[in-house]
Amino acid sequence: MTRLAIRRLAFAALLLPGAWAPALALPPLSLEDVFSIEYASDPRIGPEGDRIVYVRNSMDPKTDRVRGELWTIATAGGRHRPLVTGLDSVSSPRWSPDGDKLAFVGVEDGETQIWVRWMDARQTAPVTRLPSKPDNLAWSPDGDWIAFTMRVPKETAPLAKMPKKPEGADWAEPVKVIDSLIYRADGQGFLEEGHTHVFVLPTDGGTPRQLTSGDFNHDGPISWLPNSRSLVISANRRDDWQLEPLDTDLWTVDLEDGEMRRLTDRYGPDASPAVSPDGRRVAYAGFDDERLGYHNAGLYLLDRDTREITLLTGELDRSVRDPVWDSRGRGIYFLYDDEGRTKLARIELSNGQVATIADDVGGVTLGRPYASGSFTVGAYGAVAYTQGAPDRPADVATGDGRRVRRLTRLNEDLLGFRELGKVEAFWFESAYDQRDVQGWIVLPPGFDPAKKYPLLLEIHGGPYQNYGPRFSAEMQLYAAAGYVVLYVNPRGSTSYGAEFANLIEDNYPGQDYDDLMSAVDAVLARGFVDPARMYVTGGSGGGVLTAWIVGKTDRFRAAAVAKPVINWASFALTADRYNFFYRYWFPGPPWEHPEEYWRRSPLSLVGNVDTPTMVLTGEQDWRTPMSESEQYYQALKLRGVDTLLVRVPGASHSIAARPTQLMAKVANILAWFERYPDPRPAPSPVVSPPGAEAPASPEPSVAPPAPEPEPASEPASGPDSATSSGGGPEG
Repeated sequence: MTRLAIRRLAFAALLLPGAWAPALALPPLSLEDVFSIEYASDPRIGPEGDRIVYVRNSMDPKTDRVRGELWTIATAGGRHRPLVTGLDSVSSPRWSPDGDKLAFVGVEDGETQIWVRWMDARQTAPVTRLPSKPDNLAWSPDGDWIAFTMRVPKETAPLAKMPKKPEGADWAEPVKVIDSLIYRADGQGFLEEGHTHVFVLPTDGGTPRQLTSGDFNHDGPISWLPNSRSLVISANRRDDWQLEPLDTDLWTVDLEDGEMRRLTDRYGPDASPAVSPDGRRVAYAGFDDERLGYHNAGLYLLDRDTREITLLTGELDRSVRDPVWDSRGRGIYFLYDDEGRTKLARIELSNGQVATIADDVGGVTLGRPYASGSFTVGAYGAVAYTQGAPDRPADVATGDGRRVRRLTRLNEDLLGFRELGKVEAFWFESAYDQRDVQGWIVLPPGFDPAKKYPLLLEIHGGPYQNYGPRFSAEMQLYAAAGYVVLYVNPRGSTSYGAEFANLIEDNYPGQDYDDLMSAVDAVLARGFVDPARMYVTGGSGGGVLTAWIVGKTDRFRAAAVAKPVINWASFALTADRYNFFYRYWFPGPPWEHPEEYWRRSPLSLVGNVDTPTMVLTGEQDWRTPMSESEQYYQALKLRGVDTLLVRVPGASHSIAARPTQLMAKVANILAWFERYPDPRPAPSPVVSPPGAEAPASPEPSVAPPAPEPEPASEPASGPDSATSSGGGPEG
C-alpha cells in the first residue's frame, strides 16, 4: 500500500463516529510532519478546457526527496484521479494540441527522459534515450514535433599527454583543466564543457534532431509559430556572452535547416517569448540594462511584420514574468509581485487595461515564504494556477476574472489537524526616513497576548526578493516552538516598485538594517514580546544582514547566520556568478574599489560582535561558498565569541532542498537559540523568620514571562546530510 493510500485511510478513520474528540486541542506542526506535506505544481488545462493535469508532489521518506506524480482533475471540480504513477518522479506535463497525448519529463532508475501518455489507450512510454536531462518541452501546433532544450557536451583536448596506464593500475584521477569563464554552478557543481541547444523530436518517438549550434546557450521557454515550421527562443549569442550574461535577444529558428534570425537587438535581456495565436506578434519580458542591481522587467510586444516594439506595462511599476496569450489573441496573461503577493493578471490589448485574475499565486517553495507558482490559460478565458495561502502550500485553482475556485485540498488530512501559527501583516515606519515598510508576524499556536514570548527575526535573501503571506514550513516550525516569528520586506525587496528596490544600490547592507530594527521595535510596542529574549537568523542575503546586525547591536540573545557573504571581495571572485556580481552590485572589480568592498562586508564589523553566533552553510554551496562561512567562524573563534560552524554535507545554496535538510536546519537553529535563554536571574525565594508569615507577593505590573519554548521535536545533534527554483523544500 502506498504512503498516500495509508494517509487517506487514516483520514477516513478520523471521520468515523467516536474516532476523535473535538474537545482535544490540535497539536502544532512538528519536524516529522514535513514528510507528510504535499503541494501541486505546473497545472495544465487540456485543449478542450474540461480537465487539468498537474504534478502532485510529496516527500518520500525513503529517498529523502520530493517525488512528483501526474494527477488529473475536472476543471469544474471532481474526477480527481492519478494519471501517471510508479516512476521515480515526473515534471513538466504538456498537452498535445488535440489533447490525445501528454508529454512530460520522467525519471526512472536515475535516467531522465521524455515520456508520452496516449490518453485514449491509457498507455505511457519513454520516447527518448537522451544522454542529458531534457527541459522546456513544447509541442508544435500541428502535433508532429516536440521541441526541447538539452546540454550538449563539447569535446576538449587534454592540456598534456600522460603515459599509458598499465593494465590493472590504480592511478589517481586525471587532472581537471578549466578554460571556461563559467565552469561551475550552484546545485550542479563543476560543469561539463558544453552548451544548451534546441532539439526537435517526432512525437511518435525517433531520433532527436539538434537545431541550434555554436558555443552559445539557447534557453527556454520555446514558442512555436502557427505554421509549425519555425520557433522562437531567447539566446545570448554575443562573442563575449560570458562577460555580458544578461544580454539575451529573441531569435527565430527554422525547423528545416536551423537558420536563425534575430528579432530583438538591445542591450538587456529579452526572454520568455510567447507567439500570438495568429503568429503576427511576440510577447516577451525584458528591460534596458542600466547596470543597476535591480530592474523592473516590462511586458513588451513585437510586431513581426513591422518590427515595431511596444512596452505594454509602462504604467505598472512592478516586474512582470511568464507572458501567455489568450486563445483569441486579444489579451496577455502574466504574473507579477505586489506588496508581497503574487498576482495573476491580464492586459487587454485594445485599451491597455490590466485586470487582476487572482492575487494568491504561490505555495511551491515550502521552506520560506518566497514568491513562486505557475499558471496556464485554457479556452474561454479559464485559467488554472497554483494557489497558495499562509496556512496551506499550493493547491490547484481556477479563475476567470470573476471568481476563483480551489479544486484540490491536498493537505487537509495533515494541516486540517494541526494548529498553525496565525500570520498577520502590518506596516510600520522606518526610523531612518519614515518610509512605510511591510512585515508579517507568525503567532505561536495557542497565542495569549497577555503573555511574553521570545521573538525570532527571520530575514529573506536575494536581496532582491520578497516574502509574503505564503505558507512556510520553517516559519511555522519556529512558531510551534513558542516563538513570535517576524519577517519583513525591508528596502531592497521586490514587489514595491523599482525605486524601493534600488534604495540599496551600492548601499547593501545599509538602511535595510534600520528597517529591520524598526520592525522589531514596532512588534515590541505591542507588548507581547520579551525584549530580553530576541533572536535573529536569515539565509543568503538574509545571512549577510544577520551578520551585519550582530556587528551593529547586541540586542539579540543569539544569532544564526545561514549561507552568508562575509567578505565581498572574496565572494566576488569565488561565487559561481562572479561574471555578474562585480558589475551589477558594485561599481567595479574589488582590486579597483577595495574600500567599497570592505565597507559593506560584515567581516569589517566582526570586532564589535559579542552575540553568540552560529554559522550554517552547505558544503557544496557555490553561490555563497563555504569559505565565506569559514572566514566568519574563524574570526569569531579568534575573538572568543561563542560560535559553531554547522556544515551540511552535499547541500548546495538551496540548503534545505531535501526534507531532512529542512528539518536539520530548523532543529539546529532552535537548539542553538535554546542555549541562550532569558539572561535575567530567577528571583530569590523569600525566606521568612520562624513564626513569621511570608509577605504577600506584589501584583506584577505585567504578565510574567512565558516558559521557555519547547523545540518542535528533539533537536538534531549535528547537521543532517544534504535552485529556482522550482519548488519543494528550499533554503
